Amino acid sequence: MAVPKKRTSKSKTRIRKSIWKGKANKEALRALSLAESVLTSRSKSFYYATDGKPLDSPESLLGD
Repeated sequence: MAVPKKRTSKSKTRIRKSIWKGKANKEALRALSLAESVLTSRSKSFYYATDGKPLDSPESLLGD
């Protein structure tokens, strides 16, 4: 005969939810920090075009 599972307590549910939200918050802060560094031209790990040309074009590689 099938028996229903025990219900998860409110506190355990809230703990899991807060962990999940904390991870999402951490990732959002990292993304915001990265965006700020790119916008202020302080990023050391990204190469990006500043004149609107794609990076793969020969003009952007030559620095004209």
